[in-house]
Amino acid sequence: MTIFRADLHVHTVLSPCAEIEMLPPLIVSEAVERGITLIAITDHNATANIAAVQAAAAGHPLSVLPGMELQTREDVHVLCLFDTLEQAHAWQAMVDQALPPLKNRPDYFGDQLIVDKEGDFVAHEERLLLVATSFSLEEAWQKVTELGGLFIPAHVDRKTFGLIETLGFVPPTLPVEALEISRHLKPRDVPARFPQIVGYPLIQSGDVHRLSEFLGSTLFEMEAPTLAEIRMALRGEKGRSCRILSATTIPTGADC
Repeated sequence: MTIFRADLHVHTVLSPCAEIEMLPPLIVSEAVERGITLIAITDHNATANIAAVQAAAAGHPLSVLPGMELQTREDVHVLCLFDTLEQAHAWQAMVDQALPPLKNRPDYFGDQLIVDKEGDFVAHEERLLLVATSFSLEEAWQKVTELGGLFIPAHVDRKTFGLIETLGFVPPTLPVEALEISRHLKPRDVPARFPQIVGYPLIQSGDVHRLSEFLGSTLFEMEAPTLAEIRMALRGEKGRSCRILSATTIPTGADC
């Protein structure tokens, strides 16, 4: 078994609220310097920079999972994680159909930049990404699951775009395999503050919009950085495990 120190919620400059420093080579170097060995690239409703980060990570002790932070029509953010770019691209095609036909306003929302593995400019994403799709939570879960992906409601404790603060509970019709807590919530405080999520496997992520926000507080003990192994770790099956470090330096910064 191998211990993977993970941050499964990382944005690039494709997300309009991410800092310009969130470029593939800088993301990789920062993660490696912090001892993080597994990340997921999860831009808002978008996947166009995943391949660039994966290419930048080649030759480094860092695995990069394809992902997306989806905004559902309930205004809940969800991490959609995949094993392959092909799965992520198939999911993107569905999300494209579920996004409203709105153009981004860089002066108001921020730039949405597609870049290459060196971090050099390739194109602007013209569609507005900071917006809800037409997918409900249940619809999104079904589609992601059918593609073989892992569906994890993001920063469930946050007042904006968090599942618990938005709905007040985890819907019984939503058979999620894990929940993400934000960097602002200590795992030991979960039972008192959010009894609704007690009993669910938890991960914690930095929701990284700037390099200083890498957290790496979730440790997976498993054989490989795949969704099948992550699922077994979340369930504590076959010697795999998942735990959140009890003492982590919590970076400050605005969320979006």
